[in-house]
Amino acid sequence: MLGPGGHPLASFGDRLLAYLIDTAIVVAALLLLSVPVFLIFMARILAVNPETKPDGTVADPGVLIMEIMLPMLLLQGALFVAMFGFYWLYHVEYLKRTGQTLGKRVMNLRVVPLDPTGTLDRRMAGKRYLVQFVGGSLVPGGSYVDGLWQLWDKPWQQCLHDKFAGTVVVKVSK
Repeated sequence: MLGPGGHPLASFGDRLLAYLIDTAIVVAALLLLSVPVFLIFMARILAVNPETKPDGTVADPGVLIMEIMLPMLLLQGALFVAMFGFYWLYHVEYLKRTGQTLGKRVMNLRVVPLDPTGTLDRRMAGKRYLVQFVGGSLVPGGSYVDGLWQLWDKPWQQCLHDKFAGTVVVKVSK
């Protein structure tokens, strides 16, 4: 089948491989950010040595909360915000330039508007991001429904994030 601009629509397999490549890139970048922070945090935990009573209980449980639990929760929250921010930069700002992420470029795919005279903009890319990553993360099973939607969608084989943004993914030549 051909997309709105005359290019063939991307197959499920090509889109899945592009998604896996993009996920590997983003996870690697987030690991580079997270590992040093985690190591510093672990060194801090090992340095905390709360006083214990003879029966083995902690003399002041507030030390555990203030020195370990609270910093751990703050660290997890910061990494969560950093993850969504990095995903925004990669899947919105990078995508809107050429309609391709690195994974899509490797698989020769491009995100294009349904209107063949239009251009992909930040608003469209942002809508795709909101449905695919934010909605998919917050709604149980949402990621699966979104990604599999293209298998029965006619005529454009769109995922839900494509429908919401008014985009379609096509196969392009190198």
